[in-house]
Amino acid sequence: MTVRSTPHRSNRAGRPEILVILGSSLTVIAILCIVTFLLIREHANAQHEATRSATTIAQLIDADVLRTVELYDLTLQGLIAASQRDDLKQVSPQIRHLVLFDRSTAARFKGDIMLLDKHGDVLADSSLLEPKPGNFADRDYFLAHVSNTDTGMFISRPFKPRCDCDDKNEWRISFSRRISSTTGEFMGVAVASMRLSYFDQLFNSLNIGTGSTLAIINRDGILLAQKPHLENDPIGRSFANRPNVLRMLSEGSGSFDSVSSVDQQQRLYTFSRVGNLPLTVIVALSGEEVFATWKRTAVVISGATGVLCIGLLWLTWLLCRELSLRHHAEQELAQLAATDALTGVANRRMLDQTLRHEWFRAQRSGKPLSVLMIDADHFKAFNDQHGHQAGDDALRALAKVISDNVRRPADLVARYGGEEFSVILAETDSAGAQQIAEHIRLAVERLPFVAGVESPITVSIGISTWTRNSDISLEQLLFAADMALYQAKDGGRNRVVAAQ
Repeated sequence: MTVRSTPHRSNRAGRPEILVILGSSLTVIAILCIVTFLLIREHANAQHEATRSATTIAQLIDADVLRTVELYDLTLQGLIAASQRDDLKQVSPQIRHLVLFDRSTAARFKGDIMLLDKHGDVLADSSLLEPKPGNFADRDYFLAHVSNTDTGMFISRPFKPRCDCDDKNEWRISFSRRISSTTGEFMGVAVASMRLSYFDQLFNSLNIGTGSTLAIINRDGILLAQKPHLENDPIGRSFANRPNVLRMLSEGSGSFDSVSSVDQQQRLYTFSRVGNLPLTVIVALSGEEVFATWKRTAVVISGATGVLCIGLLWLTWLLCRELSLRHHAEQELAQLAATDALTGVANRRMLDQTLRHEWFRAQRSGKPLSVLMIDADHFKAFNDQHGHQAGDDALRALAKVISDNVRRPADLVARYGGEEFSVILAETDSAGAQQIAEHIRLAVERLPFVAGVESPITVSIGISTWTRNSDISLEQLLFAADMALYQAKDGGRNRVVAAQ
């Protein structure tokens, strides 16, 4: 049987490399958590700065659009007021035309400004002294004013003019107001169209970077303007069924991250309602551009952190390897300190420690404890006749036979001294100890004969057992086993004797 170390010493020795690995792992986790937190915070800061910049751009567009729409609204109100003056009926067409459209000169990117009667026919046109015949009763703004007594300003869908002119392919929107009688009866519509190139000029004055877009939609999700222009010219198309547009129309203003349904690119959307107008300004910044600096920083920091963590783990591995080698060396030293060099079983020092430990354990549990004292018969004569080498071989053979017959982990085989061995049998009564002792005696007797020796090697075994009913000390237990061994020798050797 091999040497067994005591439990209290094993726990006290511990495994320091486990603490090193734990500490190193916690350090690496802490570093990764801190770096991750900092990168997330920097990402949020980059997004916040981009949102603030986009909000500023949206506010600039809002202010300019509001001023422009206000000028068009003043033009419409002046046209309506002038059309209701009775004194204009007696003046010349030139003066009447001048009075009707005197406020229209301030409107930027203006198209046709017209006065329509209740049937949609043109009564006055800002571009002609004598208006061309035409009817606009089918226009959305006319239909809206016919069915709605609200005298507020209406903004139409984008359209292209019907005239055969140079800018007939240019998109426009119209601003219109209802003309009502004093009794509320529908009398006609004042309408002013604006070329959508106004938005192009406005957007081109703003720097939003590459990959980003600007857009204006109305309350129905119809696109009025966009920068940059797309090849398929989506002006006038409705995007109300797109998830991003639906969210903007429902929330009115705000910002969010999403993927564009047009080019499938990640974008940071910032949007706001233009005053009380049914228009929404959209600033869609490219995610690649917004987070480009952050990504470069993240790559550098992540790389440096990875190198640091790998270096720390590598140093930890080196330290753990050294600690493990040291631990194994200490175990080997402890094994050597507790092992008999010749036979490989426990030595006398280990025997004393284990016997004391098992004695106190038996006292606490009340379970029996047996001790075997085993001595080789006529060993001195054998050693003198065959030499020390043969004697050493015989002792090693005896130790192996004893160990093979004492198999429980709680038991211990030790060399007591010279040719004498001792066995500690925990939780074993006298009958069990005698059975084990007899197995040992027979196994030794059956060992192969040593060359030149006519009789087999034999052993004498003495047994003593402590039970709950015993009133003896540890020293008395050992003494009783010794006395039983002497009785076995005096009785003719090659026998087992249990102390009474």
